[in-house]
Amino acid sequence: MSDAAKIIAVAKAEVGTHESRSGGHWVNDSKYNRWFGKIPGYDRDGYGYPWCAVFVAWCADKAGLAKLYPKTAGCSTAVAWYKNQGRFSEYPAIGAQIFFGPGGGSHTGLVYDYDATYVYTIEGNTNTDGSAEGDGVYLKRRARRDSYVYGYGYPKFAEGIKSADPKWAAEAPKPAPKPAPAKPSAKPSVSLANVVAAAKRDPKLPQGGTTHAADVKLVEAALKAEGLLPAKYAADGSFGSLTVKAYAAWQRKLGFSGKDADGIPGKSSLEKLGAKHGFTVKA
Repeated sequence: MSDAAKIIAVAKAEVGTHESRSGGHWVNDSKYNRWFGKIPGYDRDGYGYPWCAVFVAWCADKAGLAKLYPKTAGCSTAVAWYKNQGRFSEYPAIGAQIFFGPGGGSHTGLVYDYDATYVYTIEGNTNTDGSAEGDGVYLKRRARRDSYVYGYGYPKFAEGIKSADPKWAAEAPKPAPKPAPAKPSAKPSVSLANVVAAAKRDPKLPQGGTTHAADVKLVEAALKAEGLLPAKYAADGSFGSLTVKAYAAWQRKLGFSGKDADGIPGKSSLEKLGAKHGFTVKA
């Protein structure tokens, strides 16, 4: 999973989370504030401060990307952090930190998508109206050209960043390499010498006797597929008299006659049987 996808997944999982209430009112004290720590001078024993920037920092920490986002409760401080690294733009980017208001100091969130008209965000300390002093984590849709949108901080993702800013095209994530085509499975191999020996010896053995069963079974299966060998004799590995008869029929099917169609496999007939039924022939 890409860095951008990691933090977006963490942030989306928080949608619906709310800050604490007291006396019938939302009081800014959230689990994100408790993670970040006290700030002297605020209510709720120092935990009742606006937490939109802290929410982004918390998501980055949980995604294992703490070094890529500023850990601060101040939006203006976060803007300066990105600008000092030369990673700030007026264009949206996937996984970027969006900033609102004069100098970007009013509110912030995370971008999870954008198009030509809108930017789609996950924001903490907002509400259904998009306030900078809300009550929870919400998915929002913001107009890209809204004057309230100040700009975007770009984290330095390992994969690069997908941005609408043409100046950042060089950092666009590279397409995933196409997987190498699967190598075809190696075909089984039949030894010509083994099946010739079996065709000469097995008919003289007691019923079902075998000489080179593994090789013969492949030939039997092919002869069965050709409709030349009954199924009950097509898997015993014995090149008995019925198999010899079936192989002779295969040779005649290929146009051989006389001694060339005596049921003893030859190189040409065996290779043609293998080519049709999925095995190779070795001497």
